[in-house]
Amino acid sequence: MTGFSRPLRLGILASRNGSSLRAIVAAIRSGELAAEARLVVSNNRTAPALAFAAEAGVPARCIPTQADPDAADAELASVLLAAGVELVVLSGYLRRLGPRTLAAYRDRIVNIHPGPLPTFGGAGMFGRRVHEAVLAAGVGRSAATIHLVDEEYDHGATLATLEIPVEAGDTAEALEARVTAAEPRFFVETLKRLAAGEPLLPTG
Repeated sequence: MTGFSRPLRLGILASRNGSSLRAIVAAIRSGELAAEARLVVSNNRTAPALAFAAEAGVPARCIPTQADPDAADAELASVLLAAGVELVVLSGYLRRLGPRTLAAYRDRIVNIHPGPLPTFGGAGMFGRRVHEAVLAAGVGRSAATIHLVDEEYDHGATLATLEIPVEAGDTAEALEARVTAAEPRFFVETLKRLAAGEPLLPTG
């Protein structure tokens, strides 16, 4: 993933709180991240992410997806392009992206997954289910994984991985808390590498 503008022009999608969104905006404001938050989009009218965007002065839109997914997909692609977005960041966006958005931003959409991929990914593998599966497998390490988004859940190429040890006596709740706490900073660090023009070569 190379050839981006400087500053990096971001569109950020969030369904709920948008923890990574908040960390990214803070890093932009402090000058740590050479990027612009061009647009925040949520499918949820009551998402705290929308209120945060309004307070932060970032343009924001709500595009509900349930009533007419095709129309929502077309609108999402349109508003992202109109805002000059070149890289789409998913910050807890809980809807599958449609074909128009995927085509408009092929290999330009990134998501963070709370476990190692591809082993602990796919349909139905989200939230605490991922951490329960990691513990059930008896592996010594989990991870936060940043990957490209395509038509299949958690299928796109892995761009960066942050290993997180599984500790003795871990519960799914405890492991989830550590992974969740690490994700926003990891996302910022990965975007900094992109903004600096450093290539992130797919690893999977």
